[in-house]
Amino acid sequence: MAAIELRDIVTEADRAAVMALSVGPGQDAFVASVRQSFRDAIDDARACPRMWSVVAGERVVGFVMISDGIPAERLASDDDLLGPYYLWRLLIDQHEQRKGYGTATLDAVVAYLGGRPGADVLWTSAGQGPGSPQPFYERYGFVATGDIIDHEAVLRLDLHDPGR
Repeated sequence: MAAIELRDIVTEADRAAVMALSVGPGQDAFVASVRQSFRDAIDDARACPRMWSVVAGERVVGFVMISDGIPAERLASDDDLLGPYYLWRLLIDQHEQRKGYGTATLDAVVAYLGGRPGADVLWTSAGQGPGSPQPFYERYGFVATGDIIDHEAVLRLDLHDPGR
């Protein structure tokens, strides 16, 4: 199993390191860039974004962003939000893929959510078509709900499922 650490992005050097990450050919149809993720975090702050760099040793190998505790009253009034906890972005650099960093990142996010109030489910969504990350999420334990939001399949991970 790959060993990673989630680190807050606090300095310009941290920001530059994650901005240098890129996805593989064709993956940009399913994963937005880090630059776009920063923009989305600002434009959609109501979704309570929290982001980290994914670090293996001292190398930045990825980026992850979640919705971190969207208030229940906001979820009730904004039908385009899923949460309170939503895996918004998971990007492992194209040169670091297939080394276990994606799974290790999900493990770290799930561990983080273990200490968060009301963290029973982690939601995500995945675009459809060849190259979709949906099979990766399903291997991890996410289950498709049958719902579609913005042309993406909605998936849920029961954080208290002992079989996961």
